[in-house]
Amino acid sequence: MKKILLYSLLLTAILQSCNHKSNNNQLQEGDLLFQNLNCGPLCDAIEAVTEGANGKDYSHISLVVKINDTLKVLEAIGDKVQINSLKTFFTRSGDTVAVNNITHGRLKPEFQSLINKALAYAKSKVGEPYDDAFLPNNNKWYCSELLYAAFKDANNGKDFFSLEPMTFKDPKSHNYFPAWVDYYKALNIDIPEGQPGINPGGISASVKIEIIGFDKIPF
Repeated sequence: MKKILLYSLLLTAILQSCNHKSNNNQLQEGDLLFQNLNCGPLCDAIEAVTEGANGKDYSHISLVVKINDTLKVLEAIGDKVQINSLKTFFTRSGDTVAVNNITHGRLKPEFQSLINKALAYAKSKVGEPYDDAFLPNNNKWYCSELLYAAFKDANNGKDFFSLEPMTFKDPKSHNYFPAWVDYYKALNIDIPEGQPGINPGGISASVKIEIIGFDKIPF
């Protein structure tokens, strides 16, 4: 009888552990999604200068938000800060059958208290223009800049993620990537080499983030 009771208790503990792990893997508001957009030379250049978590490459990042009880992504992409469906986000990088180009990140438990304020800040920027020049303090936003600002605001104005001097140079040749030369020439501005900035790979590698696997496509 004692053996049966012990076995029953052990089985219950295992099932509870599995369920807890499954729930932890599920997307929740405030999570971060890192994406390899596979968008050509510019994305390749972004990914080349910073290695992301687990050695992966990322050229985009979004914040998971809940709108009318439905999880969506808030992101700076295209011409503005916008909210899109998870299906739109995952389809963009071809992750509709298996997840290959997206990584799921979450703030560690000791930082979870910052999420609500960061969400409010990010939502307040919806509709504001995309920062195609990647310049600081110009009331425009690129993807990781928006997340940096949101969590800085939530952290009482102190940096939560770290800015680093931006580089648009190939780390192998130390010359500017041709794609960036053409890009900034079309904008008619100088390449902002050395200006403070942040990219998705840098955020993904933060010690304040834990990387979580996907059990399945979340839509």
